[in-house]
Amino acid sequence: MNPRWLLAAVAALVAAPALAQDKKPLRWGTDPTGGAPYVYKDGNAFVGFEVELADYLAKELGRTSEMVTGDWDKLPELLGKPAGDPNGIDIVLNGYELREDLEKTYPSTVPYYVYRLGLVIHKDSAGDIAGWSDLRRAKAKGEKRSVGVLGGSAAHEYLKDEFGNAIDLKINPDVATVVGLVEEKRLDATVQDLPAATYYIKHGKDLVLGDEPRQPGYYVILTRASDKDLREQLNAAIKKGIKDGTLKTIYEKYGLWNDDQERLLYWTEQPWPPFKVAAEEGATKAGKADWGQMIGELLRAAVMTVYLAVVSFPIAMLIGLLVGLGRVYGPAWLRVPLGLYVEVLRGTPLLLQLYCVFYMLPQIDPHLALSPINAGILGLAINYSAYEAENYRAGIQSIPRGQMEAALALGMSPLTAIRVVIVPQAVRVVIPPVTNDFIALFKDTSVCSVILITELTRKYNELYNFNRDYIVQLAFVTAGLYLLMSYPMSLLARGLERRMGTNAAGGHR
Repeated sequence: MNPRWLLAAVAALVAAPALAQDKKPLRWGTDPTGGAPYVYKDGNAFVGFEVELADYLAKELGRTSEMVTGDWDKLPELLGKPAGDPNGIDIVLNGYELREDLEKTYPSTVPYYVYRLGLVIHKDSAGDIAGWSDLRRAKAKGEKRSVGVLGGSAAHEYLKDEFGNAIDLKINPDVATVVGLVEEKRLDATVQDLPAATYYIKHGKDLVLGDEPRQPGYYVILTRASDKDLREQLNAAIKKGIKDGTLKTIYEKYGLWNDDQERLLYWTEQPWPPFKVAAEEGATKAGKADWGQMIGELLRAAVMTVYLAVVSFPIAMLIGLLVGLGRVYGPAWLRVPLGLYVEVLRGTPLLLQLYCVFYMLPQIDPHLALSPINAGILGLAINYSAYEAENYRAGIQSIPRGQMEAALALGMSPLTAIRVVIVPQAVRVVIPPVTNDFIALFKDTSVCSVILITELTRKYNELYNFNRDYIVQLAFVTAGLYLLMSYPMSLLARGLERRMGTNAAGGHR
């Protein structure tokens, strides 16, 4: 054996891992919570047709595939970070539809998939919803039909444009959650891109398509405007995969290949994108944004924020007062569970509590299913009741013991003494911290967006997704509305503190 050949072989084996480690990663942004068939967990590994597509593209570019997770509607923002930033990404690859507003800032590759919008309903609703047009028809009690959708998606934009206020549009960042609510008949329908619709109809319970799919569009990969070379390399790899059948093989594996995909071949030979970007025409989006409509939508969402706060907080105060009294004057068998009630609620996130109220209670008993607004009110009231209980307990304990003894000496019963003597004084003492908690509640209503309530923060996110050029202006308007709602209460709290001669910091936020 030639020793030189042997040494060369050994050197190659040693160098191979080092060369693999030296490969530049292709960092692609995705949101796994979007689920199958895009990116989802199978055991300990992520799988999905976009995972395999990313692996294929990285291989064609001589790079390694590296998945970076983030919120679906915020993935383009990760492209805004400079190349090489550990928190940034090179591309967005997660079922992002071709949109002219995004194209101006994040130029896209040629399409890698042709999608349509599918109307998904429960099979028991097939007689009531026979097609898209039936979404406009009110239900038996005159209620609008509730339709769930992924916020910021093409389906979201289509439903707003096509149906407007004729439907009760429910926004959620999790496709699986929305589909699950249709399965439970808590939503009348959901509109999803056909890959997701097809998957959940096949793997879900009693789901069917309510009509023929609509509105064909393209999935594209978003890139930085400055990454022209990377974009051209990706285009070459996608075109090659279309022509040699690699993409077809991947899509067939997940049951996604259909006649629409034949249109991909057309775009391998045509200029992309299929429209002129506004910036290239010397135009801007100025004037395209309807500020009157956007401010109107924000104001309506602010009304919902006020409603949630005004209705839920008195309930929280009442429950908190009863719990506080029970912890101070109740027997041991009552004080222990009430103490546990307070600590559990203060020690767990409001978000989790809302999930329990809205999503988990119906799993125990379908009769416990609440509407989003009722669930939001109940969840906020329960959460804040724990903090109000501590406020009232502190207020009760601040009252000198001699006052209770004097009331009893005058012949009052313990309940009468508590009601007439102790509680009025305790309520007066805790007004400042309770007022501050009410201010905090205005901001915490934003968490209710996870249970399909469109309050102020949810509406801001929705408008931002379709008006990304106006993020700063929208943020200032939204912040101003929160300030208008909370500042009067702040002034009231300060006035009460000065009048009562207290320096109560108050509140739990």
